[in-house]
Amino acid sequence: MIGTLLGGRFRLERKLGSGGMSTVYRAFDETLERWVAIKLMHSDITTDAAAIERFRREARAVARLSHPHVVSVIDAGDDDGHPYIVLEYVEGETLKALIRRDGPMDVAEAVAYAIEVGMALSAAHQARLVHRDVKPQNVLIDTEGRAKLTDFGISRSLEADGLTQDGKVVGTTDYVSPEQALGQDVTGQSDIYSLGICLYEMLTGQPPFVGESHVAVAMKHVQEPVPDVRQRRPEVSAALALVIENATAKEQQNRYVAIDDMVHDLEQALAIETSRSGEAGDQATAMLQKLPSEARRMAPQRLMSPHRVVIGCVVLLVIAALAYALVALIPGGTRFVQLPGLANSLQEVPLGLDSVTDFDPEGDGSENSDQALNVVDGNRQTFWDSEGYEGEFGPTGLKTGVGLIIRVDAPVAARQLDFITRTPGIDARVYASTQPETALESWGPVIGSVTDAPESAKVDLDTAGQSFQFYLLWITKVVPDNGFNRASISEIVLRR
Repeated sequence: MIGTLLGGRFRLERKLGSGGMSTVYRAFDETLERWVAIKLMHSDITTDAAAIERFRREARAVARLSHPHVVSVIDAGDDDGHPYIVLEYVEGETLKALIRRDGPMDVAEAVAYAIEVGMALSAAHQARLVHRDVKPQNVLIDTEGRAKLTDFGISRSLEADGLTQDGKVVGTTDYVSPEQALGQDVTGQSDIYSLGICLYEMLTGQPPFVGESHVAVAMKHVQEPVPDVRQRRPEVSAALALVIENATAKEQQNRYVAIDDMVHDLEQALAIETSRSGEAGDQATAMLQKLPSEARRMAPQRLMSPHRVVIGCVVLLVIAALAYALVALIPGGTRFVQLPGLANSLQEVPLGLDSVTDFDPEGDGSENSDQALNVVDGNRQTFWDSEGYEGEFGPTGLKTGVGLIIRVDAPVAARQLDFITRTPGIDARVYASTQPETALESWGPVIGSVTDAPESAKVDLDTAGQSFQFYLLWITKVVPDNGFNRASISEIVLRR
């Protein structure tokens, strides 16, 4: 087909890729003298009326979208029985090719790409369109570093019956949602799941599941939880890990309901990641300001786009303003908090915004993990609550306790742990370790304890002069609260 002139206007110059229904070419628009992309339907299916309608439906669907992160439809036509779609030509490469070449991405950069794809999906969902095949192969990265979502070939209107039969799996199995894998109804939440898997791959360099066949991979999406991204990328913040967890929940009732909710949380995570690194947003901004316009267009594809920088900077400013009103910030996203009634001469150990995780080794492994960050946000009105229990902790109870792990940036010989609780009367012990132990017995001896803790509690610690990077607040007694027994912690401060 190279050299063919379609519609008397578009000359095919180079093959870009091929799929099950069509082949994409770079073509020259001889009328307007510009490069375009042509999606040409395979000749062996041009006699299939349903396939032709599905192909034309893609053109109509995407033509309804006008968004900077969606590859635009320019025109559509038919050349002697060969339907084609004319698309915006994006100079660059696919997100998949970028990952294959460079491996795991910079964390902030991966989040920024996910935000841009999320924005594209938001525009599609507002137009009542579900993409249904969100994957890195369908995300193009242009020479200015912007992500553009393409290939709505199997998209489907939420208001139409569609052309696929019930029970048919549609989508690429590496990124397919559980409901897609089971041939169930597909909504915008399926796109959310797929975007979460894409983000996981951007951060780790590979999808979460592998198998001997497409069916085997699809079943893993149905049956197995997505591994914690921090197992493969430890520097990922707890906030970002939680976004992926919420996006890839198996049960739709536990997943983000709307893509805008996911984008909002990604923006918050981007602010945290750039704050922690101290360089991603500012460095990209400085580079863009120094480059002349021509060089900017030819800049490396991994360069952060101006739009992405604006998002990160705005979120950073908003969060910084709110945080400053509550606490005094220090570089690196850490903070000092003065807890009422607990002032003393000991120096506070700075804690990052993602320095606390829940600890539930005797239960299901999770104890309201999405609330753990509340104990280091400087806001006494936010809490981490344990789950509600009908009985008490102890040797004969359901479990002996639950807790929170505090990680400091560098090992320290802490002398005191302070906390504020919404449930006075709880009992707690403190342990220390050089690594985040997974079993209580691995933490070693108790270095401090408190019984019937008041609202503002102080626990003296004895580390024998040793420095530790991880401290465990282990709660051994819960108290009645709204019909259940639980523990609730508002703020934690570590002192040395």
